[in-house]
Amino acid sequence: MCAIHKACTMHIAHAAAVRSRPHRSQEHAQMSVPRNGVRQGRPVVMVLALAGVTAATMQTLVTPLLADLPRILDTTPANATWVITVTLLVAAVCVPITGRLGDLLGKRTMLLVCSVPLVAGSVVCALSSGLAPMLVGRGLQGVGMGMVPLGVALLRDVVPVERLSSSIALVSASMGIGGGLGLPLAAAVAQYAHWRALFWGSAALALAVAVLLWLVVPAVPPAARGQRFDLLGALGLGAGLVALLLAVSKGADWGWASATTLGLAAGAVVVLLGWGVWELRTRHPLIDLRTTARPRVLLTNIASLLVGFAMYASMLVVPQLLQFPESTGFGLGQSMLAAGLWMAPGGLMMMVVSPLGGRLTDARGPKLTLVCGALVVASGYGLLQALLGTPWGLMIGLAVVSGGVGLAYGAMPALVMSAVPPGETAAANGFNTLMRSLGTSVGAAVVGVVLGQMTVTSGGVTLPSEAAFRTALLIGGALALLSALVAATIPGRRPDPSPSPAPEAGTPHSEDATARTSVR
Repeated sequence: MCAIHKACTMHIAHAAAVRSRPHRSQEHAQMSVPRNGVRQGRPVVMVLALAGVTAATMQTLVTPLLADLPRILDTTPANATWVITVTLLVAAVCVPITGRLGDLLGKRTMLLVCSVPLVAGSVVCALSSGLAPMLVGRGLQGVGMGMVPLGVALLRDVVPVERLSSSIALVSASMGIGGGLGLPLAAAVAQYAHWRALFWGSAALALAVAVLLWLVVPAVPPAARGQRFDLLGALGLGAGLVALLLAVSKGADWGWASATTLGLAAGAVVVLLGWGVWELRTRHPLIDLRTTARPRVLLTNIASLLVGFAMYASMLVVPQLLQFPESTGFGLGQSMLAAGLWMAPGGLMMMVVSPLGGRLTDARGPKLTLVCGALVVASGYGLLQALLGTPWGLMIGLAVVSGGVGLAYGAMPALVMSAVPPGETAAANGFNTLMRSLGTSVGAAVVGVVLGQMTVTSGGVTLPSEAAFRTALLIGGALALLSALVAATIPGRRPDPSPSPAPEAGTPHSEDATARTSVR
C-alpha cells in the first residue's frame, strides 16, 4: 500500500507541475501526462513510426503490379482489383477492433500481435500463384494496419511531455509517409526484380519491426483492465463496414443503381444503426459512442474524413497524369518508376513537416495545427491546377498537399486524446483512423466517377479528359477547405479547475479515478 500511495502521490504531483508550466498550453498538458511514470526516449518513437510506415506500405505494395496481376494470378482484371480491395476492407474492420483490444490487453501486446499477420500475409503472397491465396495473404496484411493507431495511443503512456506533440505527429503521419515512399520503392523492385521479391522484402521488414517492438517498446499496463471485449459489437461493426465499403468501392463496377450495390448500402445502414443501438446499451462497448459524440471528438472525426477524401484525390490524379501518353495533350509519358520518383518528395515532405506540426501544437494547440494543415492541402490543390503540365509542377503541388496532410494527421490524435480517458485512447484513435480510411474510400469512388464520366478518345482508347482531372482536383481542394471550416468550429477544452489536494495515505485509487485525473 505504501508503494501504491507513493506512486499515486508522484502522479498527482507531476500532473500539478505540468498544469503550472506557463509556456505550455493547458490543453496539451492535460492530454500528455504519461501513465505509470514511464519515460522513454527517441528510439521508441522511431520504432513506432517504422511500424506505422511498414503497415501503411502494404497498401501500395501491389500498385506497380496491377497491370500484370491478371497474368500472374491467371484471373480477370476485375477479379485482380480485389487484391487491393480486400486489404482496405480488412483494415477498416480490424483497426477499431485492435484499438479496443489494445486498451484491454496492452498496446505493446497488440502491436506484436499485429506484426504476426504482416509477416504471415507477406509470406503467403510471396508463395502465391493464384487469386485465392493472394487474397488471403493481402487480407492478413490488412490486419496489420492497426499498428498506426496503437502506436499513437501508446505515445501518451511512454513519451515525455516535451516531446509528445512531435512524436504523435510523426507516428500519425506514418500512414501517409508509408504510402508516399512505398510506391516508388515497390515500383523499383517490380521493375528490376521478380514480383515475389516485393513480398519477401515486406516479410523481412515486418519481422524486423516485430523484433524491434519486442526489444525497444516498453510494456505498459492496460488502461481498461478488467473490462470485457464487446464481441457482438465487433461483429456488427465489421459486417456494417464491409457492406458499406463494398458498395462504395465496387459501385462503379457493379453499377450504382444495381441491386447488389443498393442492397449492400441498405444493409450497411440497417446493420450500423443496430450496432449503434447496441453500443449505447452495452456496459463495455467496443466504441463509446457517447464519447465519440462529444463535439470535440465528433468534429475532429468529420474533419478527418474530409482530409482523407482530399488527400486521396491527389493520389489518384497525379500518377495518371504522369503516366498518360503525351499524345493525349496533357499526359506526361512517365514510366511507373519515374512517376513514383516524382511522387516520392510528397512522402519526404510529411517526414519534414510532422515535427514542425508538433511544435505548432505545443505553441498554439492541435486545433490550429489541423486548420493550418487543411488550408495547406487546399493551397496545394491550387498549385496543381496551375502547374498541371509539367512533372516538376505536379511534384511541387503534391509535396504541398502532402505537407498539409502531415500537419493535419499529426493534430487529429492530439485532439482526440485530449477529449477521451486513458482507457479509451487506442479505441478512439482506431475510430479516427477508420474515419480517414472511409474518407479515402469515398474519395476514390467519387473521383473514379468523375474520371469515368468525363472522357476523351486517344489512339482508339477511351481515357479521362483533362477537364476530368481538373474537376477532381477542384473537388479535392473544396473538401480541404470544408475540412478547415469544420476544424475551426472544434470547441476548446473547458478551463481546468484548481488542482485537488493530494489524497491522504491509504486512500484507494480506482482505475476510473486515475483516468479522470489524467484527462480532466
